[in-house]
Amino acid sequence: MPDAPLASGPAGPAHLRPLLDTVLTALTEGAAARQGPLPAGGPTTVTEHVRRTVGHPLPEHGTGDEEALTTLVQLLAHGAADPADPLCAAHLHCPSLAVATAADLAASALNPSMDSWDQAPAASALETLVTDALAALVHPSATALVTTGGTEANQLALLLARETRAPAILQLVTGANAHHSLQRAAWLLGLPEPITVPTPTDVLDPTALNDTLTQLPKATVLVAATAGTTDAGHIDPLPELADVCDHHGARLHIDAAYGGTLLFSDRRRRLLDGLDRAHTVALDLHKLGWQPVAAGLLTVRDRGETRALAHQADYLNADDDIHAGLPDLLDRSLRTTRRPDIFKIATTLRALGRTGIGALVDQVCDLASGFAHTIDSHPRFELYARPTLSTVLFRPHHIEDAALGRLRRTLLTDGHAVLGRAHADGRLWLKVTLLNPHTRPADLAGLLKLVEGHTSR
Repeated sequence: MPDAPLASGPAGPAHLRPLLDTVLTALTEGAAARQGPLPAGGPTTVTEHVRRTVGHPLPEHGTGDEEALTTLVQLLAHGAADPADPLCAAHLHCPSLAVATAADLAASALNPSMDSWDQAPAASALETLVTDALAALVHPSATALVTTGGTEANQLALLLARETRAPAILQLVTGANAHHSLQRAAWLLGLPEPITVPTPTDVLDPTALNDTLTQLPKATVLVAATAGTTDAGHIDPLPELADVCDHHGARLHIDAAYGGTLLFSDRRRRLLDGLDRAHTVALDLHKLGWQPVAAGLLTVRDRGETRALAHQADYLNADDDIHAGLPDLLDRSLRTTRRPDIFKIATTLRALGRTGIGALVDQVCDLASGFAHTIDSHPRFELYARPTLSTVLFRPHHIEDAALGRLRRTLLTDGHAVLGRAHADGRLWLKVTLLNPHTRPADLAGLLKLVEGHTSR
C-alpha cells in the first residue's frame, strides 16, 4: 500500500501538522518572491512559469508530499493576485480572515458532505441554526439556503419565484445595473427574455419601474433590485421599489451579495431599509464578510417555498428514515455533494460577533469615503461619485478611455497594482474596491502616485 496518510481519524492531526508547516513556509516564500499584489509579466509569462515549474502534471512516479506541497504552494503564492495586498483592489474578492481559513481547514480535514444527515450530523444541525440566525437579520420569519455565492443565490431566487407562481410564466424585470447572473439565470431556467429598465444614475428608479410594470400585460412578474451594484456599489431605493411591487402585485428579489453585510453595522444598516420586504435576498459573505470562497446565502421569507427544492433519493432520504427522525437535507440546495461552508461562517460569527464584523464593514466603508475625499480634492483626478459602500471610481483628468485602459493593463502586467474598470456616465473609470480592513490611507496615497506617474509618461 502506498504511503498516503489521511487527514481525519485519530491520527489525522499528526499527519497534517508537518504538512501544514510545509504549506505555511511555502506560502511565505512564494509571496516574498512575488514582491507585489500579483506576478509581473502578464499571462504569457505566468503561463510559461507554471509550465516550466510543473513539468508533466501527471508524472509516472510521485515526488512525495513535502516536495509536491513546497513546489506547488510556492507556485500558487508566487502567481497569486493577493487580496491582502493593499494595491490588489479590483474586484469583490476579499482577503480571508485567519480564523475563517483555519475553520475551513477543519472542514476540509473532516470532509462532511451536506447531502444526508448520516454524512454530516453536527454540520447539518449547525447549518440550520446559523442560517436561521442570519436570515433573521433580514426578516424574523425567514430561513436561508447556503449557496456558492450571489450567482447561485440569484438563480435559486428565480427558480423559487417560478415554482411559486407556476403555471403562470414568470417575467423577470431588472435595472440595467443588475448583476449579469440574473440574465443568465433567466436563460438557464427557460424564462422569457428579461425586461431591463434603464438606470442612468446606476440605481433603479421607482418611477421608471412603475411605468414599466404599468405597460406590461397582466403577467407574473419578479422584480430584481440591487443593494450594492458591482460597478459602483450603489444601493437601489429599496422601500420605494417595494411600494411599486406591492402596487402591481409583483414579487421582489434583492441582490444584496455586496451590500448585505451592512446588516451587521449599527451605523449603516439603515441603508438597507426595505430589505425585509423582499421575498428573497441574496447575501454573500466572501465579499464584505471576509470568508474563503464559497460563502453565499439566499434568504427566503416564506419558509414553505423551499419545498420546491424537495427531491427523493432512497439512499439519501428514504421515507422510513425521515419518518424515524433523520433530517432531510435535499431540500436545502440544488447540489447533492456540498461542503459545510456554514462552518467557517459560524466560527467567524462566534469569534467576532455581530459588532466585530460590523466594525470591519464600517472600517472599509470609512476608508473608501476618505479615499474619495482625497481624490475629489486632488487637482489631477476626477471622482465619479461619493461611495455608498467601499467602491470608489476615479480617473485622471484629460485622458482618453483607450489610454486609461492601457494604463490599467500596464499596472497589471508590471505587477504593481490590480485595479478594476467600470463604464459610467459614458466614460471609462478606474475602480478601487476596498475590502481589506488592513489597508491604510497611506497605501491609497501611494496608489494615486503610482497612477499619476504612469499618466505623466
